[in-house]
Amino acid sequence: MSGRRSLFARHAYLADGWARNVRLHWNDAGDLVEVSADAQPQPHEQQEEYVVPGMINLHSHAFQRAMAGMTEMAGEGPDSFWTWRDLMYRTALKMTPGQMQAIAAQLYTECLRHGYTSVCEFHYLHRAPDGAFYANRAETAERVIAAANDTGMGITMLPVLYSYADFGEQALRVDQRRFATNTDQILQLVQQLESSRNGQVEVGVAPHSLRAASTSQIRELVAALPADRPVHIHIAEQQKEVDACLAYSGKRPVQLLLDTQQLDQRWCLVHATHLDKTELAAVAASQAVAGICTTTEGNLGDGFFDLPDFIAANGRFGIGSDSHVSQSPIEELRWLEYGERLRLQGRNIASLPGQRRVGDFLWRACLQGGAQASGRAVGQLAVGKRADILVLDAQHPNLQGLPAADLLNTWIFAGNDNLVRDVLVGGRLVVQQGRHVAQDAIQRDFVACMQVLRGV
Repeated sequence: MSGRRSLFARHAYLADGWARNVRLHWNDAGDLVEVSADAQPQPHEQQEEYVVPGMINLHSHAFQRAMAGMTEMAGEGPDSFWTWRDLMYRTALKMTPGQMQAIAAQLYTECLRHGYTSVCEFHYLHRAPDGAFYANRAETAERVIAAANDTGMGITMLPVLYSYADFGEQALRVDQRRFATNTDQILQLVQQLESSRNGQVEVGVAPHSLRAASTSQIRELVAALPADRPVHIHIAEQQKEVDACLAYSGKRPVQLLLDTQQLDQRWCLVHATHLDKTELAAVAASQAVAGICTTTEGNLGDGFFDLPDFIAANGRFGIGSDSHVSQSPIEELRWLEYGERLRLQGRNIASLPGQRRVGDFLWRACLQGGAQASGRAVGQLAVGKRADILVLDAQHPNLQGLPAADLLNTWIFAGNDNLVRDVLVGGRLVVQQGRHVAQDAIQRDFVACMQVLRGV
């Protein structure tokens, strides 16, 4: 498949569902220029059985991949998100830019192998460990973008505005010194990263949260940003955050955000775990995306997003792997559905009268929500979109002879084998036969990096 610019799929998942005998053709820039159903394969054209669009990972802190599995030890008192956060700060204070790049590259190969072809990187490690800016203020952001480019991952870089430790503009803690930024500094970073933008790279912004950025700062930042750029924010992840916001402002976090900002399609509200019915309906009406990160939310004990009511209100949502305890969109989607089944003691929750197949509903909804949150032309096998293509393993016992209509349900809800065989991003082959094309070298760098960080 390497070096080719077309692929013939006997079954391809298009914008309106499964189609047969589909030719996908892309240009040198990696954009699809032909998507033709009921076609005939051309001589020497690569032919595959099942092809689907790559998934968008709409929330990532790449450096936290280094912590995966390292925080699962109980402390002397009750553990929570807030005790985990202290450990995360200590990890963040150790990393060099080179280590960030090695960790991000390893993470992105893992995400690609499991079916993510785009990532939204919520990036706040801007300063050196002593709290000073690097001579190149965009040093760490550029390192993460380089990791994406080296691995083939499409990326939306989101430099994070992080000015305060808590509501009421409380001064940052000493262990938050690497995150410290104001509005002007974030806008300078956006400008410096402008030359990085292309078909594979977009640049937006991310006010960290209403705890870490004031509502006036957020308004100023969004007003100064080009109108087509994405804006992401952590919101209402933990009940403690909701209580603190009520004590500070008399309003719940999402209500405070709605009252002080003009939410629209460019916004992604990450987590949004603890919303009341009024907030839920208002977010859905704004057409902002809810960024749900089920494996991280489960790992941290955040709670359950109210998916059924959000679906009923025509809300838009997508998935992210956040802290990267998992790099699989299948696990995110499975637990998005299973969490609701456990909470409601029912089955087949994520569905609508027009789409009863839960796997199809979730895959399409998260493609659409993730594409919107990324600000990039992804999420569909359609002309003008990026040639981000997953070839599934048609020889796996779960898929052999399977009707295409049953594929997404089977893939998401049956078994734990990775059924992604090949991955193309922007038409570039980055995963072949389940292995990333640069996996060995990237893995060596990651292992060496982790030995240093762990003090081995």
